[in-house]
Amino acid sequence: MKIEIEDVLFWMDAIRNSDDRYRTLESFWKGQVNSKVWLAENLIGFVPVRPLNIVIYGGWNGVLASILFNSNIAVKRITSVDIDPVCEDIANTVNKRQEMQGKFSAVTADMCEYTTNADVVINTSCEHITQEQYEQWLNNQPNDAVFVLQSNNYFTHDEHVRCAIDLTDFTRMSKLKPYYRGTLDTPKYERYMIIGKKK
Repeated sequence: MKIEIEDVLFWMDAIRNSDDRYRTLESFWKGQVNSKVWLAENLIGFVPVRPLNIVIYGGWNGVLASILFNSNIAVKRITSVDIDPVCEDIANTVNKRQEMQGKFSAVTADMCEYTTNADVVINTSCEHITQEQYEQWLNNQPNDAVFVLQSNNYFTHDEHVRCAIDLTDFTRMSKLKPYYRGTLDTPKYERYMIIGKKK
């Protein structure tokens, strides 16, 4: 995967202009970026070959969206949803080229209350919500969408309220019909991913 230099320069603008540069830099740590590249490289085999509307829940600072725009997946539009209002400006800067083209927007909202008709629904923050919140979120999503979920076994992180013991545990919690299941090893934890559809 190759990232356009213009996009990299917007990444640097987002870091430079951030009120908390260290927090913004966390989005670009090796484990974070590798998990997003892993997602993009595996997703392409499970989506239609046409421009897709994609929503990313827990979109944080917009790095996953930028990676998807630079992948071989045909993207019509990406909406990045995060409950933290600080993320909105950062994500719009990270994806400034696509935002100016009308292909990207960042939204401040509670994922459990946000609805969409997207073709692809991504949630890489499953460990940040309870099982009850997750099921509420899942029920609000379109029945025919392709879903991509990620979680981990990083139980010691203060913001993680629903980690998985292993991939089997994560599959049980996801309540999806999986087409793909995988584990990515990182220095501190295992990251789990499921691609599938509603049962």
